[in-house]
Amino acid sequence: MEVILANRLQKLRPYPFAALRRKIAEARQAGKEVLNLGIGDPDRPTPDPVVAELCRAVRDEADLNRHRYGCDVPTTEFPQAVKDFYRRRFGVALAGDQIVQTSGSKDAIVQFALGILNPGDLAIAPEPGYPTYNIGHTFASAVTHYAPLRRENGFLPDLDAIPAEVRRLARVMWLNYPNNPTTAVCALGFYRRAVEFARKHDILLASDLSYSENTYDGYVAPSILQVEGAADVAVEFFSLSKAFCMTGWRIGMAVGHAGALKALGLVKDNSDNGTLRAIQFAGARALHLAETLIPEINAVYRRRRDLVVNTLNALGWQLEKPKGTIYIWAAVPERFGGDSAGFAADLFDKTGVVVTPGAVYGEHGEGFFRISLTYPDEVLTRAMERLAEQR
Repeated sequence: MEVILANRLQKLRPYPFAALRRKIAEARQAGKEVLNLGIGDPDRPTPDPVVAELCRAVRDEADLNRHRYGCDVPTTEFPQAVKDFYRRRFGVALAGDQIVQTSGSKDAIVQFALGILNPGDLAIAPEPGYPTYNIGHTFASAVTHYAPLRRENGFLPDLDAIPAEVRRLARVMWLNYPNNPTTAVCALGFYRRAVEFARKHDILLASDLSYSENTYDGYVAPSILQVEGAADVAVEFFSLSKAFCMTGWRIGMAVGHAGALKALGLVKDNSDNGTLRAIQFAGARALHLAETLIPEINAVYRRRRDLVVNTLNALGWQLEKPKGTIYIWAAVPERFGGDSAGFAADLFDKTGVVVTPGAVYGEHGEGFFRISLTYPDEVLTRAMERLAEQR
């Protein structure tokens, strides 16, 4: 029996990191040494206090619900930790119906699209941008309009350039700062303009805040909910994955517009069974200790950022050190004519170094490539040495 893929799957772009993992596995199987700088999965261990809280909760024989579905017996500690964190970090007060605990951001982004979009609806996503925004739209049988992020505009979307018909039809618009993949950051003033734009055109804003805590050199990332009245037009997705080196734990939250979060909650009720209570307790511990834990993690990324940027600039690039995320976004050398895939393939063939071509993030990512800083210092050092040898 031949199984035919659903139409929605045939509409998807190939998921870039699945293909990248296959390419790396094939090269290693052939005996080639690979220095992979392509995937943003922190190499650092989850901080000890968070692991200790997980172990305590798993072993707590007094908690008769410790093994059960997280949706049936959610903790009160995690939503309270979210409230405390948003109050301390952003000065934002959240009500109980403004918080939904999620399995990280990726699942929640797709579930959110399923909860608010109907077939044929229009949604706006940044390009270059995280592929999952469009994946969620596609699964909901909606249509994506891509708002280009251009270097000359600081990789911020030009709200005034969005076509009038798109503004009229759009149901939701995604924002992501600090930005993956471009590493761009924004000030609160940009969020004020975005909230005004959303209110004027009746568009729901969805802010992906996954990298808000990975910042450097005095920059402090704002939350869109710091804008007065933003909760009337915006939701925000926060993941503990990158800030606390917890990618595999799958825990985060969506906050903001209560009605939109109700839709997300309904999809979750019917498609997943929540997060293990022990992980919820550990997530709460992480949020309570954020100010203690995150600076040490960021010090590692700052050191690696400086190593990569200084090496590339010595080789002829002219990069500014990014103030946010765990990536480097750089232009493809001129001799490749802007062909990011060609550059990445040539680099891999000659050096075994893997970088992510910008084209996988959409056509407006063409001409750039991304390096992830989530690899040990010695791997980054060897990779930079091999780049230097090829220049």
